[in-house]
Amino acid sequence: MRFQLIVFDWDGTLMDSEARIVSCIQAAFADLGEPPPSKEAARDVIGLGLNEAMAMLWPDGETQQRAVLIERYRHHFLRGKEGDSALFPGARWVLETLRSRGLLLAIATGKSRRGLERVLVSTGFKEYFHATCCADEMPSKPHPAMLQHLMAILAVPPERTLMIGDTEYDMQMARNAGVAALAVGYGVHSPDRLLSYHPLGCLSELRAIPGWLETLESTPPSTSLIERTQPGKDSA
Repeated sequence: MRFQLIVFDWDGTLMDSEARIVSCIQAAFADLGEPPPSKEAARDVIGLGLNEAMAMLWPDGETQQRAVLIERYRHHFLRGKEGDSALFPGARWVLETLRSRGLLLAIATGKSRRGLERVLVSTGFKEYFHATCCADEMPSKPHPAMLQHLMAILAVPPERTLMIGDTEYDMQMARNAGVAALAVGYGVHSPDRLLSYHPLGCLSELRAIPGWLETLESTPPSTSLIERTQPGKDSA
């Protein structure tokens, strides 16, 4: 097989958590008496670590103020119910299928370790992943550190690793780490935005990943499979 390690982003790729994240960001700003960012601005930073996201949303805020903002965001997010966010259709089947093929699976996410562990337990997904990496443990996307760490601990070289994500931060991180990328166009950033980073493909639904990987195995390594997909919102 061309790839041995498949690294997934979490929010916007495996879980539809956009609305919850946006509402918690806006609530955190309101707690501090600051004008909340628009929905578009808040969703645009999904995928980054909290420090980087809040710095982008509040560039004039002082370091101490942003620290309070982050704590308020965590308060709202952790107080909510995991049922407020849903897995994208077919998520469990996709992971089970890839594991059955002998592939190593990992997560590289902008979530905190506490947040990721909480959602992995609530979904029962922890058993599917051989390794995970969070933005509060090392530099945030698009820095390549998370991918480099995962490849090192799982002993897989960049040419055998594939990053799957829904934001330009995922695509940039893959490029910075010398890793191939597969975009999913049903998450936070638009297909056109993702395609500007020249991923191997851009899929319109999560359930298409196993079939896409099968097709890739019979395709010359230099060939892109973007033409064989229809980027867009998952209608399921």
